[in-house]
Amino acid sequence: MNIQAVDHLKIQVLVDNVTDSLSSVPENVTHEMAYLRKSGMKELSGECLCCGAHGLSLLITASRGNIEHSLLFDAGPEGEVFARNVHKLNAPLGAVEAVVLSHGHWDHAGGFLTAVDLIKGQNNGEEVVFHLNPGMFYQRATTTHKGEICPFKKVPAVKELEQKGAVVVNSNEPRFLLDAMFYLSGEIPRVTEYEKGFPGHVRQTSSGEWEDDPWILDERFLVVHIRDKGLVVFSACSHAGIINVLKYAQKLFPALPLYAVMGGFHLSGRSVEEIIPQTVTDMKPFDLQMIIPAHCTGWRAVSALGSLFGDRVVPSAVGRIYDF
Repeated sequence: MNIQAVDHLKIQVLVDNVTDSLSSVPENVTHEMAYLRKSGMKELSGECLCCGAHGLSLLITASRGNIEHSLLFDAGPEGEVFARNVHKLNAPLGAVEAVVLSHGHWDHAGGFLTAVDLIKGQNNGEEVVFHLNPGMFYQRATTTHKGEICPFKKVPAVKELEQKGAVVVNSNEPRFLLDAMFYLSGEIPRVTEYEKGFPGHVRQTSSGEWEDDPWILDERFLVVHIRDKGLVVFSACSHAGIINVLKYAQKLFPALPLYAVMGGFHLSGRSVEEIIPQTVTDMKPFDLQMIIPAHCTGWRAVSALGSLFGDRVVPSAVGRIYDF
């Protein structure tokens, strides 16, 4: 497990549920509006700003010496929002060499076909590799308290991505990416007693029947090692449970401390909010220096995290840049 340490890590939030350019942030975080002013915005207006949307997309750039690699982690819920935000931020998608889908849900994969077009439109036809796994392609849904099925839009198929010009790696295996600067996990072990996945979530079998699918076993997380700091863990939705994610990351790289975690912690909604106190308590032993809740974490969990960890909690928002 020889993950290569990087000297600098930059994370630009392309899509998230929240927009917030007013709250105070530490020196290594840049607000959307401040970034736009530095990029040449002459007059603040709604036309200049990104849109919040239910989903997540992160542009992650890691550098070591004179080597730099960029990776796109998810692409938000749909192409229009993804494209708007990329254009407003003038995000350098042409530098993206790899794209990772965290799990097979529409709010993370809905912008994928647009992402291929935008990346290929900027990179002069260079190859871009999409990393998926076979468990992502089921028809999925949630069930109401009355037992009604509410289907999700399916994620783009491998053939659709390939027709757009993407190179697809569709494998269950964990893998190092881009000179081993990034590590993409395999299946996440579920070891805590209280993290129960996504209650009410179902998938459709080949015979057309619906079966319980609370564990969403296709979910993956991403890891980067920052020199002299430790590991940054990216968990886009944490259906496995954010404590399970952190425990597994720690197990995979026992010689390295966990430095930061970023992503959706999936602690919003009546079915999971009851585990917020236990989750927040169990996060303490990891001694994280920065906690960046996003997307599906929910305000109750963000509030609880802030109460315990104080300024170590810096919630994500559209257009923000995190520099490490």
